[in-house]
Amino acid sequence: MPEPDRFPYSPLPERPRLEWPDGARVALWVLPNIEHYEYQPALINVRDPWPRTPHPDVLNYGLRDYGNRVGVWRMFDCLNRHNIRATISLNFGIIEHYPDIWEAMEARQYDYLCHGLYNTRYLWGLSEDETREAIRDCVDILRKANGSQLNGWFGPAASGTLHAAELAAEQGLTYIADYYHDDQPMPVRTKHGDLVSVPYSMDINDVFAHRFKTEGEEFERMIRDTFDVLYAEGAESGRVMAICLHPYLYGQPHRVKYLDRALGYILEHDGVWQATGTEIAAWSREHWLPQLEAHFAQFAGETSHA
Repeated sequence: MPEPDRFPYSPLPERPRLEWPDGARVALWVLPNIEHYEYQPALINVRDPWPRTPHPDVLNYGLRDYGNRVGVWRMFDCLNRHNIRATISLNFGIIEHYPDIWEAMEARQYDYLCHGLYNTRYLWGLSEDETREAIRDCVDILRKANGSQLNGWFGPAASGTLHAAELAAEQGLTYIADYYHDDQPMPVRTKHGDLVSVPYSMDINDVFAHRFKTEGEEFERMIRDTFDVLYAEGAESGRVMAICLHPYLYGQPHRVKYLDRALGYILEHDGVWQATGTEIAAWSREHWLPQLEAHFAQFAGETSHA
């Protein structure tokens, strides 16, 4: 499906009003990325996942391993203090390799956004059948683990293929986080029906902040500033805010207090709907996307006469 057809366009100020439950201005979803990086990757797909070769890359592996040994528990404690039901961007290999983490997530009734099997196995370069198998395997893993249907997809290490959206819809998923192109949920067209694109963030994302030498106090400021703008705009029409985290970074003892303070700041405001990806997608599908369809048709007609 060509790009203009898959992603219907409209300028944000011309859209109908998005109303969240109870009149909330901002739908907030908090996404710890809980990942497994293979010590010696069995498959090198398009690019090597480790910056230091030859394998094993003990420095970078050790940092990620810290997240699953220590950082994740510190981050869970922080989320508990704010009564946050997180959406876990989860490498599904975690379910087998780290049963204690899996049990802790289940006990907290977290939502799961599938982030592939491992963060060292990309979708880039896979055929349609290989991509289908990768998604179907994850659907089967979750169903076996807790009996539930997988709802959300986000390619491992933000990798994707031309087939990913189509095949996610084919496997019964309802939303996708591969696209970072809006502050409101948008439809993603597929031949199996529309997925809901729930806005993820590569700006309010600790990996990219860290990559650009941003530390805790500055990241807290970025979170607060982003929220302030979205909250003000949300008085006119609802917005989505994603806070994207990694336990190996913001589960560190010198950073977690900045996350704690940022979450406290946001949640002291009225009009914040702390939701999961599945909840945002479901609400949008029932209450928001039907309004958009009429708007898209009108906008397309006005554009064609311009």
